Amino acid sequence: MAAVSVAAEWELLYNRYYRKPEIYSMRWGRMDLSRHRVACAPFGGPVAAIRDDSKIVQLLAESARRKLLIFSSSGQPLASYLWDRPGGRLVGMAWDDDLFLLCVVQDGTVYRFDIRAELVGQFSMGSECFEQGIIDCVFWGNGIVCITENYQIFCVPDLKNPRPCKLADPGLEEYPLCVAVIEPQYTMSGNVEVLLGVGDYVLLVDEDGVQPLGAGIGPLQKMAVSQNGKLLATFTHDGRLLVIPTDFSRIIFEFTCESALPPDQLAWCGMDTVLLYWDELLLMVGPNGDPVRYSYDEPILLIPECDGVRILSNSSMEFLHRVPDSTVSIFQIGSTSPAALLYDALDHFDRRSAKADENLRLIRSSLPEAVEACIDAAGHEFDVSRQRTLLRAASYGRAFCSQFPRERFQEMCKILRVLNAVRNYEIGIPLSIQQYKVLTAPVLIDRLINANHHLVALRISEYINLNPEVVVMHWACAKITASAAIQDVPLLETLLDKLKLCKGISYAAIAAHADNCGRRKLAALLVDHEPRSSKQVPLLLSIAEEDTALVKATESGDTDLVYLVLFHIWQKRPPLDFFGTINARPLARDLFIKYVRCYKHEFLKDFFLSTGQLQDVAFLLLKESWEIEKNPMASKGTPLHGPRIKLIEKAQNLFAETKEHMFESKAAEEHAKLLRIQHELEVSTKQAIFMDSSISDTIRTCISTGNHRAAMKVRTEFKVPEKRWYWLKALALSTRGDWAALEKFSKEKRPPGGYKPFVEACIGADAKAEALKYIPKLTEPRERSEAYARIGMAKEAADAASQAKDSEFFGRLRLTLGQNAGATSIFDSLRDRLSFQGVY
Repeated sequence: MAAVSVAAEWELLYNRYYRKPEIYSMRWGRMDLSRHRVACAPFGGPVAAIRDDSKIVQLLAESARRKLLIFSSSGQPLASYLWDRPGGRLVGMAWDDDLFLLCVVQDGTVYRFDIRAELVGQFSMGSECFEQGIIDCVFWGNGIVCITENYQIFCVPDLKNPRPCKLADPGLEEYPLCVAVIEPQYTMSGNVEVLLGVGDYVLLVDEDGVQPLGAGIGPLQKMAVSQNGKLLATFTHDGRLLVIPTDFSRIIFEFTCESALPPDQLAWCGMDTVLLYWDELLLMVGPNGDPVRYSYDEPILLIPECDGVRILSNSSMEFLHRVPDSTVSIFQIGSTSPAALLYDALDHFDRRSAKADENLRLIRSSLPEAVEACIDAAGHEFDVSRQRTLLRAASYGRAFCSQFPRERFQEMCKILRVLNAVRNYEIGIPLSIQQYKVLTAPVLIDRLINANHHLVALRISEYINLNPEVVVMHWACAKITASAAIQDVPLLETLLDKLKLCKGISYAAIAAHADNCGRRKLAALLVDHEPRSSKQVPLLLSIAEEDTALVKATESGDTDLVYLVLFHIWQKRPPLDFFGTINARPLARDLFIKYVRCYKHEFLKDFFLSTGQLQDVAFLLLKESWEIEKNPMASKGTPLHGPRIKLIEKAQNLFAETKEHMFESKAAEEHAKLLRIQHELEVSTKQAIFMDSSISDTIRTCISTGNHRAAMKVRTEFKVPEKRWYWLKALALSTRGDWAALEKFSKEKRPPGGYKPFVEACIGADAKAEALKYIPKLTEPRERSEAYARIGMAKEAADAASQAKDSEFFGRLRLTLGQNAGATSIFDSLRDRLSFQGVY
């Protein structure tokens, strides 16, 4: 009898059964759909309603001002919003894939509301829509198409990034008879395509152009695109229902209706049948067989789903869908399938009848298929008691079928527990199992938390092993928003009690929400529990906790974070406060010094002065003077020499402040003095050849240019030793080739270091004759021998070497002159003679 009562609810369309169970009795009171514009979200989503301003309606104890009302699918009130949006008449509204309600008004503005009727954003369809005005719009999951009063078409293909684009001009002179949209994911071009019923054909409009299709098929009064975008259901002017491919290549099937009056609504029921609704009549037409008729004495709204159609009326929510094959095999009248016998065996078992064992014996070989059918049928049921009975039948059969996988049964039990939880009147999400699989569990969790059903979402997450972090975080943010009257510390304790359930949860994200809600102290308390410095430090900066952020950044050892805090404080605080803050943190101080040493010397000087590091300021001044030296202008003259000298003098004064840097002070003083003399020399000689050379080079340059007085001045100023003076003057005179002056200089008095500077100067200038004037005056035999050897005088070199009485030196000198055969023989004969005398 149970099977008979179940099958009695079905309707047969050709060879397929359909059923229309009532899911909810609506709890929204005196709601009249005929007086309202209604938008229903797919996948058991919420229902939005607003009084239709295009109709003349009688106000029944209600305000003349319209309200946007949002309900769950069970009619449970969720929110309301007093409609006060500018922009003209409301043209259309619908829910997008993310459950935001889109409301399009006449001037092209699109308002976005969340499930709590809070305005979360808006965008415009563009200036042309604003100027022309919108008369109609069509929505799909993630996009919108609008038609203006000039019959131009505008599209937003991605609502997450709303950038309106204009489609090709269809060239219409009047509004089309019907409009349908093929989503971009189902088109060959990847762009949205709009179908316009015009005359006896259809225009396909996209961004690239306009294409006429289906000539002679119309005029079409209604169109509806199937769920997969491949088929199009159309209602013609003469009362025919046509199902055709979207390329209009052929007519798949045709049905002639009793009335040529176009239906109020046309919708697909899955992929098998098409629904047509006229006032009080719902007609379900399939490819074969007679249609099924349903009568209604109240207005209804068809809500297409992936596996059927939800039917919303003033009093109820129904779900019209095809009966699954597994359910048919069990409950069809007279069925003898293994699944039906297994279900019947359970009934006999409950009545303690031996017929149960007989049924099991009959289906022994098909028992796994029977168990699977019972499990599958249970998944498609909305009635909990029937689910339980079917699962008991499956469990009963599984006891005699050890090879059937246990996981399949457990999985279905889990899915049904989740579905039954969200189908509850208080939650009001009537998902079928097919819709649940398409929607996926994470998206369902998101929908629950957005509707503030956090406890159910948390329990479902834990039950199906999903990370509950998303749920707990959303709950914490919602708790902060709703707890304006609760003090920070008690609220923090409440939050932490729940947040500790999730390891690794982002306290920083919750603290950021608290800060956005104006609760900065609570944000500071929350962020202190954030273990990840990379998230903790930026938030501390955003809530003006710079000192704490610097502590956390330095403790983390992450130089990028330290620099982030340093630059933030640098921009916000006066320099002295900033210096005091970073000076107490060695890592921060060192990183700051490293940065400004490369880019901002002036700021680094201020820092060193504030901390009493005068010698470091002095070194910076010297570095600046060196930077000026590298400037190309420094070699041309003179505008930059003055600043360089002043910088060095400042550095000298700073070095002089400390006893530990007296050497640096003296060196800086002499450097400045040398630069001044060199600058004067360049000015007087009009030659840029002195700057940045050493004291010795300056003296040599002066003598080389004949400026002996300047050379003497440099010698006197810097107390150049007399021995070095002789070397420098000898080399400078030889460079000029002034041999007479060189000889005169050598005779002024006995050189303090001997005549070696004169010999070297002459040999360096390749003046052998001049060198011979001074070589004999060398007192050291070694020096004389080497000098003779360098100018190629082997005999004299050998004689001088013999006087040194050093066999090693003698041998080395012989090797030096070894390429000269005559010199080698001289050395050999001299060595033999000296050996005979007993010297070597």
